[in-house]
Amino acid sequence: MDTPDTRAREVRLAIFDVDGIMTDGTLYVTDAGEEMKGFHVRDGHGLKMLQNSGVVLAILSGRRARCVEHRARDLGIDHVLQGVARKHEGFEALLRAVGLEARQASYMGDDVIDLPVLRRCGLAATVPEAPALVRSHCHLVTSAGGGRGAVRELCERIMQAQGTLDAQLARHLD
Repeated sequence: MDTPDTRAREVRLAIFDVDGIMTDGTLYVTDAGEEMKGFHVRDGHGLKMLQNSGVVLAILSGRRARCVEHRARDLGIDHVLQGVARKHEGFEALLRAVGLEARQASYMGDDVIDLPVLRRCGLAATVPEAPALVRSHCHLVTSAGGGRGAVRELCERIMQAQGTLDAQLARHLD
């Protein structure tokens, strides 16, 4: 049977949109024109655990912001594509860069610009706030919202399906 968990077992590359997924979608712009975003620390820890379990992480965003580069560097995410208007092209570039097939990738996005990737990847995930059209093309809709634990929820779901979650949690119980 083709369930979200059977799809999650094959994930070797987890790709995340930023606005509305890693953040709540709110854009803060200073008087100087600098863009700021709020990232949830528990989402970051989920990403680190998933990475430590052997899954490659990537960011694929239609917007470009320096704060995303800083956050990715803090988390050790090497594959960061920003300013990508045609996300399916960015998706294909990421697959080539890591030598994987589409079925081995998950993607978490929340808007119509994400549909070409959500429809092609092995595990498509989104947040409850996503438009109905986007939710209808996803294998998984998190219970947590964007920037409020949705990323962590997906990371743990992938690790649970792959049998690596307990080992990652045990590292913090010693």
